[in-house]
Formats: sequence, C-alpha cells, structure tokens
Amino acid sequence: MNRQAPASRGAATSAERVAQNGVFEKFARAGYVGSGIVHLLIGYLAIRVAFGRGEQEASQSGAMAELGEQPGGKIALWIAVVVFVMMGLWRFAEATFGKASEPEQPGTDMKDKAFDRFKAACVGVVYLAFAYTAFGFARGTGKSSGEQNAGLTAKLLQSGGGKFVLVVAGLVILGVGAYHVYKGASKNFVDDLKSHPSTFVKRLGLVGYVAKGLALGLVGVLVIVAVFQADPQKAAGLDGALKTLGSQPFGTVLLVLMGLGIAVYGLYSFVMARDAKM
Repeated sequence: MNRQAPASRGAATSAERVAQNGVFEKFARAGYVGSGIVHLLIGYLAIRVAFGRGEQEASQSGAMAELGEQPGGKIALWIAVVVFVMMGLWRFAEATFGKASEPEQPGTDMKDKAFDRFKAACVGVVYLAFAYTAFGFARGTGKSSGEQNAGLTAKLLQSGGGKFVLVVAGLVILGVGAYHVYKGASKNFVDDLKSHPSTFVKRLGLVGYVAKGLALGLVGVLVIVAVFQADPQKAAGLDGALKTLGSQPFGTVLLVLMGLGIAVYGLYSFVMARDAKM
C-alpha cells in the first residue's frame, strides 16, 4: 500500500505537468479563437435570418457549414477539430487538477473549488461537442443540429421518463443562460483574465455574456415548451430559438440585436485567447 500511494501521486503529478505544458496551452488558447470565429458566424447568420436571407442555420452546425463552403474551409475545419479537442482536454485537466495559474490555498472554500471544477468539466464537454460537429463537416457528413435536436426530442416525448429528461435539460440550459447573464451583468468575467481589462473589453464581455445568456435561456424555455405542447419542432436548438425570436413583434430588430450580441461574444473570445487565466 505504501508503494502504491507514491506511484499514484507520481502519475497524477505527471498528468498535471502535461496539462500545464506550454505547447498544450497554446493549442488550448487557439480553442478560444475557434470559438470566437464560430460565434461571429452565428451572429452573421442570425442577422441574415432576420432579413429573410438565411440559407444556413444560425447555430454551431450552420456556422461550421458556412465555414466549410469558403475557400480553404475544409482545412480550417480540420484545424478547428484539433484546437477544440485540445481546449476540451485542457478543461478536463482543469476540472481534475484546478487552474495552473491559481494553485489551491489552505482554507479555500471547497464549494467554490467544486463549482469551478464542475464548470470546467461542462465547458470541456461543450468544446468536444464543437470538435465533433467540426469533424462531421470536415468529412462532408455534417448534419443540421436543429433537425437532430427535434428528432431526439420526438423520441423522448414518447415516454414519461423522456419528458422528465427534457424538462430537466431545459431547466439546466435555462440555468446556464441565467448564469451567463449574471456573469456579464456583474462583470465577474473580469476574474477570468490575467490583467485588468480596459473599459472597451469590459463592454465586450458584458454585452457578449448577456446576449449569449439570453439566447441560451430562450433555448431552454423552448425545450420545456416543446414538452408541454408535445411539439418537438420547438426544441430545434439555437436556430429554432432565434427564429422564434424573429417571429415576435419587432422580431427583425430583436434578432439583429441578438445576432450582434452573439458576434460581440465572439470578439470577446479573442480577448480570452490572449488574456484568459489557464
């Protein structure tokens, strides 16, 4: 037993060194750049939808499809697969070991540490989902996320357990959206940066986080509505949420503002690529 414990600690230390490797960090930071490009494209597609010219979904899959159609787009998608995977792995390492830039101190609130690690794990899942979507479009087999979401929802609506899962999922998405709004409005995102940001960067973060939070909140609400109205098309993801917003009174203006807000989040992602604590 005494021999196994040091060996276990040695393995953990080795894994931690890998997570803190400078080259690994650079690839992980590139994940923020990839996220920024995706959000800029989603914002652009949302504005096109607002004016009735949307050929692609205003969603992650739509952004990947749009990118793949550009000159050099396939190469860019393969690069995106790599950087998204690296960012996902980095976040999982952070969830396991904590941030390398913030070593744990005695007396630190265990709830705060657990919550930070849980957030890191969730973000890791998001980036691996990005990687999976990019991989599909890089291979030419990418599919509409809206259709996939609606299809999965239709299957889950066929049972009571499935409906419960959908309601829980909707509440979780709604909670994530509310957290983004809170983080933007309170400017807590400043704590994620290595240096004190300028007023311009603070405004980017505020607008970007609030806009993304509102979009996610709308997605969560529509998932719950889909359950109570037995309409799987309501749960078509971000594209469905944005189109629902566009169908409301003053929908064109609202959708343009939402598209601009999501694009601003994309711009803030470039700030994160340079200044985020890793």
